[in-house]
Amino acid sequence: MNRIYNFSPGPAILPVPVLEEASRGVLEINGSGMSVLEVSHRGKHFEAIHADARDRLLRVLGLSPDDYYALFLQGGASLQFAMVPMNLLGPGQTADYVNTGEWSSKALKEAKKIGAVNVAASSEDSRFSCIPTQLNLTPGAAYLHITTNNTIAGTEWPELPAGNGAPLVADASSDIFARDIDYSKFDLLYAGAQKNAGPAGVTLVVVRKSLVEKSSDSLPTILSYKTLAKGDSLFNTPPAFCIYVVGLVLKWIEEQGGVKVIEKRNREKAGLIYAALDAHLDVYDPAVTVKADRSIMNVTFRLRDTEKEAAFLAGAKERKLDGLKGHRLVGGFRASIYNAFPAEGCQALAEYIQDFARG
Repeated sequence: MNRIYNFSPGPAILPVPVLEEASRGVLEINGSGMSVLEVSHRGKHFEAIHADARDRLLRVLGLSPDDYYALFLQGGASLQFAMVPMNLLGPGQTADYVNTGEWSSKALKEAKKIGAVNVAASSEDSRFSCIPTQLNLTPGAAYLHITTNNTIAGTEWPELPAGNGAPLVADASSDIFARDIDYSKFDLLYAGAQKNAGPAGVTLVVVRKSLVEKSSDSLPTILSYKTLAKGDSLFNTPPAFCIYVVGLVLKWIEEQGGVKVIEKRNREKAGLIYAALDAHLDVYDPAVTVKADRSIMNVTFRLRDTEKEAAFLAGAKERKLDGLKGHRLVGGFRASIYNAFPAEGCQALAEYIQDFARG
């Protein structure tokens, strides 16, 4: 097997042991004589897979099943942009949103279709190059929504904001399991799996049980957190294979020593690349200059001489460094170094950054 260093922002790299075990499960799962792709989602084989993934999800996040539901849904984070306000934003209420990038902008746009929204802060004027420090919060807000990590801009909340007593809701698609933070500060956390938790096709939703009760009974059945929690994610046929792989990723995280160990590795990996960029600021323009706001998942940067971009990418591919082209909205380069990304790949990119700068 000849694997490259895949810096793709998603679908992204998965741990090799997970890929190996998943490949065996595709042929046969648990001595069943069937592929994991074939077993009934209401049969005993998938029931065990689902329960294991659900329990591991809460355990890895340090949350109690007495207080939280762990749901495996479909539609990506994009569906949650609508489901969150549909379930939590009642008549006469206002929701606070912090706009820190393209995906939080999309969440904000969807919420405005549902009810009253206050933009508590935005970094759009700075091209989303930092995290706002001052929030204009609504007294008695239905909830405060943030995007914990901004994959396109390359920023990440260094500290979670206080919501003035309002429930804290977050899109954590690209840095879930990446940092050892107090996840009990979140009342609802959602994440498309394809960046840091598994393959595309399943969305993780972790929601405080008391918050679920606020959902209106007039919602379409399948868009109600009440329905989905009551059915334990089995109201309709779930993305069974995706849930299986998420469970394997969670198992891998626990085997590594948990989120605390993962965070230490992530900071070391990101530090290699940022140090190389900062050592050659005459050649590189890091997109996020406030170091505290720099993402440990998505390192974004540009060349000061944009005419050399094609040469930079060509040289990177020669070294088997792929997926570095920046998002079409901002250009430049982006190195996505999620939990499963090997330190050796970050070292290889850091060395290339320095070699390219020296000419």
